[in-house]
Amino acid sequence: MGKRTVLRYDELVTPIGPLTILASGEGLCRIDFGEMRDLKSSLQRWSKRYYLCTEMVQDAAPIEEVKRQLTEYFAGERKEFTTDFHLNGTPFEKKVWKALLEKVPYGETRSYKDIAKAIQAPKAIRAVGGAINKNPLSILVPCHRIIGSNGSLVGYNGGMEKKKTLLELEKAPIDVR
Repeated sequence: MGKRTVLRYDELVTPIGPLTILASGEGLCRIDFGEMRDLKSSLQRWSKRYYLCTEMVQDAAPIEEVKRQLTEYFAGERKEFTTDFHLNGTPFEKKVWKALLEKVPYGETRSYKDIAKAIQAPKAIRAVGGAINKNPLSILVPCHRIIGSNGSLVGYNGGMEKKKTLLELEKAPIDVR
């Protein structure tokens, strides 16, 4: 459990809809699809788990840099993110998210099986899928680049249309059956 803290948040309108972005004193900690008004109860439950937090304050200042980088990404001007972030999750989840960051570059895709092999847990494909589904930093930690072993689009927490749009933006190979 973390110490009690106040999380700062702001929203960003993007081509795939609004994003709600949260930061702690340790750095960026969440990017969620949707507006705060719709996400507030689930984000409060999440924040209590990791920060013992009961307060989220709208404050654009700690979010400005990632908003700038995301805007550049959506304009096709940025392929990598350089903002400070802090991932909250189990050791296994963090291992999966680290593999996404290190093994799945912009414009490429990998399968759940590829990620399971990358973390040296080749039989943990379903567990890898579960960890990817809990990715707290959508877009920055590129879970949208994970596809089925047969090349097809499969599950995405933000919805399949968002996943398809992100992969098309990056010109990543996908099978849009």
